[in-house]
Amino acid sequence: MWAKTVTGNFAKVIHGLNADQLTDQVIQRSKRMILDTLGVGFLGTSTEVCHKVAQYSKIYCSDLSSTIWGHLDFRLPPLYAAFVNGVAFHPPAVVGIMGSAAACAKLLALDQLECKNALAIAASYAGAPLANAATQIKPVHVGNAAKHGLEAACLALQGLQGNKKILDMESGMGAFYTDYSPQTLPTLQSYPWLLDQQDVAIKRFPAHLATHWVADAASSVRKKLVESSENLFPLDKIEKVVLKVPEVKYANRPSPASEHEARHSFQFVACSALLDGSMSVQSFASENVHQPALRALLCKTQLEHPPDNIPSFDSLYCEVSVTLRDGNTISDRCTTFYGHWRKPLKKEDLEKKFQSNALGILPAEAMEGIIETVHNLEKVEDCSVLSTFLSGQSARALPEKLRFL
Repeated sequence: MWAKTVTGNFAKVIHGLNADQLTDQVIQRSKRMILDTLGVGFLGTSTEVCHKVAQYSKIYCSDLSSTIWGHLDFRLPPLYAAFVNGVAFHPPAVVGIMGSAAACAKLLALDQLECKNALAIAASYAGAPLANAATQIKPVHVGNAAKHGLEAACLALQGLQGNKKILDMESGMGAFYTDYSPQTLPTLQSYPWLLDQQDVAIKRFPAHLATHWVADAASSVRKKLVESSENLFPLDKIEKVVLKVPEVKYANRPSPASEHEARHSFQFVACSALLDGSMSVQSFASENVHQPALRALLCKTQLEHPPDNIPSFDSLYCEVSVTLRDGNTISDRCTTFYGHWRKPLKKEDLEKKFQSNALGILPAEAMEGIIETVHNLEKVEDCSVLSTFLSGQSARALPEKLRFL
């Protein structure tokens, strides 16, 4: 019998889902997401924010402990391990915690009633102000989502109860949205998996997804400028730079003052790609954010918002135009950046990104172990295999019965 409420419906899906209901394409594309997620997480462990959160969380050390990615020097209780590991990311603070609660409910094998309670408990933890985007606190949103999602599932397992219609009510999840209109999910036998319909969008550099269109268009313009200027970038000859982008207010930052603001700036990414020809993690280092040449180019950059360029990751475009002092204008438009689901990263490029992100944090053997484990997830019967590699150890640290590489 199918559940009569949205909350009951979601609980039934969470409880009933198993790998047999996933298509091969969903599984393969999910593996790509998992590998990229782990790589981005390792990159995040090197940030100032993660260092501060890890240092703070050490006060909670106990005998019951879980792995901290890239660390053999200390472990933490599960809730705080989830918090520290989660700080490397930044999904929405509302749906992030609900997803975390659903995943943890599944991992803890909660029944349908307990799944409902886990969602209800998690909803009480949800939310964070958008004003904290492009600040150091944004990664803490997902740290809290991971921690509180696990906590909600654990409390539900202990019998703590919440509103059984939390997803149905305007005063429930509807409190976070002005246009809340919940719908039930199809049955698991007929569920239309999104990953069957499209591939995964994977960022090549750590910045707001919309800036990736800007980066590819700006890189193409730079190539044209260099080809027409005796293989030199004509910085001193540029009169103005115009970016035709959708209106995304928190990615409109004409003079970013930090790496976090730079990651959310159309203008910064365009100017950086024009100067360097491409974007990377190092593009957002403090010395690059404040370099004089980039600052001078930012002063010449302006945004335009064509009415047909709506802020949708499926249809937006970016056009970069550079006008020189002699009156010539060089332009290029990007409608699909490399890494978008319509133009997915090749397997070798995805693995190179992962290795680049984990370089300096994990030894080569551990990196290779993670790649092979993710590619062979169907053969992994014990998740401690992946945890061993995530902590920085090699396959030699695994018991013989757990080795499959």
